[in-house]
This record gives sequence, C-alpha cells and structure tokens, in this order.
Amino acid sequence: MSDEVTTTAKNPNEEVITLDTPIPRGATQIDSVTLRKPLSGALRGCSLAELLQMDVNALRKVLPRVTTPALTEHEVSGLDPADLVQMATVVAGFLLPKSAKAEASPDA
Repeated sequence: MSDEVTTTAKNPNEEVITLDTPIPRGATQIDSVTLRKPLSGALRGCSLAELLQMDVNALRKVLPRVTTPALTEHEVSGLDPADLVQMATVVAGFLLPKSAKAEASPDA
C-alpha cells in the first residue's frame, strides 16, 4: 500500500470569494462567488487603469462578465463594500503579469 496524498491543484485563473454579506436572489442567497480571469473581450468598454484603481463603474461592467454565478450589474451595485473590495483585488491581481505576482508573493 502506498501513502498517496491526493491534492487538488488550484486553478490560477479562478478565485473563490466567500462573501461577508450574502446576495439575495429570489428564494436563495449567494454566499460565495467564483471569479475567473477576464479575457480581453470581457474587458471591453473599460480602462485597464480604472480596473487597477478599483473604479466602481468599471467593476460594475466587468464583474457580471467574470463571475459564477453571474452577478447582475444591479447586484454588483448592491454589494457590501468589503465584498466589492475583495472582488476588485482579485480582478486587479488577474491583470498583473506573472513576474509581478512572483515578486509580490511571500512564497517567492
């Protein structure tokens, strides 16, 4: 018998955010949201600088395109500020090149 440990590799293009304040949707509540790294098409109509500055209007456009479950613009507008900052930080991190992430990582 071998003592194999099964580990799940973390997808670097996705990040799960546990919300401080759940989002009501019908009879259910959304407690967590998965953000995926946006491709260029998901960034249309937004300035990269605005996203890096965590501009709320830019985030209102992009977050519905990169969240699962897909949040509406209205739901993004009603987010708890702490949850919006969490999501904005993840989106900004997705925009950084790998070299910048490696320099900022404490594991590097």
